[in-house]
Amino acid sequence: MTIRRLPEVAAATNVATKPRRLAKIATAVLCGLFLLSPGARPQVHSENRPPRPTPVASSSNSPHPSADEQVLLDSTNRERAAEGLQPLRWDNALAEAARQHAQVMVSQNLLLHQCLNEAPLDERAAQAGAKFSMIAENIAVGPNAAEIHDGWMHSAGHRKNILNADVTAIGIAVVRGNVGMFAVQDFSRPVESLSLQQQEGKLVLLLRESGLREVDVSEDARRTCSMDQGYEGAQASYIIRFEATDLSVLPGELLQRIKSRDYKKAAVGACSASSRGNFTRYRLAVLLN
Repeated sequence: MTIRRLPEVAAATNVATKPRRLAKIATAVLCGLFLLSPGARPQVHSENRPPRPTPVASSSNSPHPSADEQVLLDSTNRERAAEGLQPLRWDNALAEAARQHAQVMVSQNLLLHQCLNEAPLDERAAQAGAKFSMIAENIAVGPNAAEIHDGWMHSAGHRKNILNADVTAIGIAVVRGNVGMFAVQDFSRPVESLSLQQQEGKLVLLLRESGLREVDVSEDARRTCSMDQGYEGAQASYIIRFEATDLSVLPGELLQRIKSRDYKKAAVGACSASSRGNFTRYRLAVLLN
């Protein structure tokens, strides 16, 4: 299993396989040598990756899960409930990304997280409209949804994705091919889509709730946000720039400064975050006086 995380952002790509026998198959798959054929035994595999070729199998474009997809969704949330975890909510963008990938696997007759001419999982999900700070995927081919779910739950990597407390959304796609049912589960921790003004508004409210009464948005703070060092405008006693995926909590250092009661007012500004692939986050600056 490999996991990728960005600073301030839980951005993950999970790769998991069914113990040793399937790990050998996965290696061949990633080398482009594993081709499914009619009569092949059902296999499960988990990781990250997406599509572009023309699919050759039928698949519903409905925003609602099909019967087989609903079985996998209900089974996943039943497993989470048994472990005291919150259920995953259905995400149409993730489902669309999963559907495209399932169609490509069927068209190429491969069980892979990245088939020929496909982009990585995070790019595929972003292209479908998803915004996230963490992304992971399970894939499988099998005779029916129940057996696929059972295979995932008996594989450490797939089970970890299903029972990951950090993910809150899921999109599932099932497409039937020549060798069975191809299934894809895409998991994420969504990030709310906010304009710069909305980000600033949330930060202003959060600072006021933390004890500061004089809090305003300023052009100086906005320009400071875009700088790597220093600041714009009049003298500031304390400056912080930070990137986050959740604007419901303040950075610990900033909160400590406010609680010291050494500061009476704040100016805030948001700017575009630097590019870090397809993961979504906010960048803001706060000037205290």
